[in-house]
Amino acid sequence: MNIYNPTYHLIQKSHLASACEDWPERVAAKFDPLRYGDLPRWLSVVDQLPEIQPSTVDFNARAITIGASSDCDDNTREQLELLLREMCPWRKGPYNLFGLEIDTEWRSDLKWDRLKDHISPLNDRYVLDVGCGNGYHAWRMYGAGAQLVIGVDPTIHYVMQFQAAQHYIQEPRVAVLPLGIDDLPDQLQGFDTVFSMGLLYHRRAPFDHLLQLKGCLRPDGELVLETIVIEGHEGEVLSPRGRYAKMKNVWFIPSVPTLEGWLSRVGFKDIRTVDIGRTTSQEQRVTSWIGSQSLADFLDPQNPHLTVEGYPAPVRAIVVARV
Repeated sequence: MNIYNPTYHLIQKSHLASACEDWPERVAAKFDPLRYGDLPRWLSVVDQLPEIQPSTVDFNARAITIGASSDCDDNTREQLELLLREMCPWRKGPYNLFGLEIDTEWRSDLKWDRLKDHISPLNDRYVLDVGCGNGYHAWRMYGAGAQLVIGVDPTIHYVMQFQAAQHYIQEPRVAVLPLGIDDLPDQLQGFDTVFSMGLLYHRRAPFDHLLQLKGCLRPDGELVLETIVIEGHEGEVLSPRGRYAKMKNVWFIPSVPTLEGWLSRVGFKDIRTVDIGRTTSQEQRVTSWIGSQSLADFLDPQNPHLTVEGYPAPVRAIVVARV
């Protein structure tokens, strides 16, 4: 896709050039309407977005803020809202485009606030965000000073939401590619910081995932891992039968000591658990921009400390480690 050409040009001039030379071909193959029936509609939405010149862009506010209310009239803003609602559900955010607030299911800014003071400064770093969704955190990473932020997510819906924001921002140093971590070269060793947030419990082979993340890091690089955990001692892991909080693709939920042991086993060092907290309805909830169930519907109505299946309700940990 030629929308990525400016980013590819930056990559070709960097130390990533040889390892990532097949990315344009891999990405182009993902934009296949036969694989994603809604793709033509989402492409059309981006094409129809009204041309508005943003007077300002703020990557460090609670909401990724593109432009101001005064940059367009009410009719244009209504047109913008109708088009962006064609891309519902919006999971990660929030965003504010020209005074239009996209109140996403997740208050992703709260997660960023929990981790930002515990990681190495991102100034001038090459950053990879695995399973990045629509790129909310990628924009925050860029706002924190990263030289280049590559987000990868195989869900084309989220990629197109990113493209809607990028339509106005036009920043080639941030990109969300429709790739999964399995599409990346083995032993890429190209990034100073790698983020994996909300992904480990979806992987059938957690050790393989941790080894893939390690392989993406340059020597002395830093991993920022966020995942659901359970209370317990080293060696304790929950492997749900069927669904967990109505999610069907949850395989392993470790205790914090178990997770730290996994990281040590695959070769990480300086392992620090910097935050543990229960997911609340302040952070994950139904809004008009998703129109479906959210956290409150996934928990036991009689006991919010349990999921509807009777498992411990989601508690999330943030762990930082180095190669």
